[in-house]
Amino acid sequence: MPIQLPASSEELAGLDRLSPRQIVEELDRHVVGQGAAKKAVAIALRNRIRRQRLAPEVAAEVTPKNILMIGPTGVGKTEIARRLARLSGSPFLKVEASKFTEVGYVGRDVESMVRDLTEAAVDMVRRERQTEVRQQAEGNVEEQLLDLLLPPHRPGLTTDAPEDDGRRAAEHSRSTREKLREQLRDGVLDARTVEVEVREKSFPAFQILSSQGVEEMDINVKDMLPGLFGGRTKKRRLSIPEARGVLLQEEQNRLVDAEQVARVAVERVQTAGILFIDEIDKVAGREGTHGPDVSREGVQRDMLPIVEGTTVTTKYGPVRTDHILFIAAGAFHVSKPSDLIPELQGRFPIRVELDPLTEQDLVRILTEPRSALLGQYQALLSTEGLELTFTEEAVREMARFAMEVNQATENIGARRLATILETVLEDLSFDGPEKGVRAARIDGDEVRRRLAPLARDQDLSRFIL
Repeated sequence: MPIQLPASSEELAGLDRLSPRQIVEELDRHVVGQGAAKKAVAIALRNRIRRQRLAPEVAAEVTPKNILMIGPTGVGKTEIARRLARLSGSPFLKVEASKFTEVGYVGRDVESMVRDLTEAAVDMVRRERQTEVRQQAEGNVEEQLLDLLLPPHRPGLTTDAPEDDGRRAAEHSRSTREKLREQLRDGVLDARTVEVEVREKSFPAFQILSSQGVEEMDINVKDMLPGLFGGRTKKRRLSIPEARGVLLQEEQNRLVDAEQVARVAVERVQTAGILFIDEIDKVAGREGTHGPDVSREGVQRDMLPIVEGTTVTTKYGPVRTDHILFIAAGAFHVSKPSDLIPELQGRFPIRVELDPLTEQDLVRILTEPRSALLGQYQALLSTEGLELTFTEEAVREMARFAMEVNQATENIGARRLATILETVLEDLSFDGPEKGVRAARIDGDEVRRRLAPLARDQDLSRFIL
């Protein structure tokens, strides 16, 4: 799941002034607790900035200190890595280790995660470049729309026409064009339609099965046969707002240098990319075992060269993985980090154990972060004129029920809170706006009325909570 994150030189310059302590403070705004993990990723990010200040020959020898996060699900492992990437403006990708298998088994090639990270970086850089040229593109699109509404004046085709008449016609055309320009900017012409040539985006999908696994094959075929795919256009009648959107997209793509985007993206992946490998405990397995453990060790051995540093071929060029920061995470309920092959263990020198969430942590998760769950539900219902409030007792009761259900069934951490909240607010979300409810106050009694019967019945807890 590639995450698109803005990153400009100005933002990175601002990051350059953040100390590890300030990085942790930024992470505290979004993730509750887990100080040890935040400290580890803050140091890793700061070391990346320090490396950029070294002489090139020294910097080439300094490799990232990859991190292994150990902790149950729902305690903030992924969120810490995602917020770190957003803070640093780095290309970020989260993958599950369990979807990779040894070559010859069903699964994706391990190198595909580097290709996917490169795709995310290309999208990121392309968006940046499109933002830079947007003003110029909007100006060009305005001229194109005016040309469609009022074709530009052409001098008389015959030489017999008086020169004054031609000049007056040109001035009249310019005057009319400027009036249309004002109406276009004011939205007066939004109901008009124009005929626009739209490039067909349909392209047949190809997949090839190679020794490296199943890989997408699209741009290469397009490059080899440029006249066969992607070159056709068709005319469509669109309203002015729709035509502006289509023309703006095409104009931005025309103004952005695709080769430069690819070069910048590859460089950004190599120097600032972050790969988050989740569920690494699912592939923990050693030699001498049978069954699926054989494939698990194969996955580890396939990952090893990527994490150690190798060159991966992508359609944007070769990508070196030496300085990509790898963050692996796993619950390690059944296995333990020592079950990983020794070579892979050595590539994750920093180990941090995340603490299980307490009831007080759940209370803080509901209320403190910028994107706290309570704030999300209040914002959603406010769009329909419903003002939602929670008492302190209600918040404590929801945290208590979440804690009890986690202990009685499966511990899914803070994710249980979303289920609890959906159950508490189900009726209000369903028919509150229809009944004309303008204000709702959720207290402890309401939470207990909705959740107590479910929490007492273990079967209901498993299926509903």
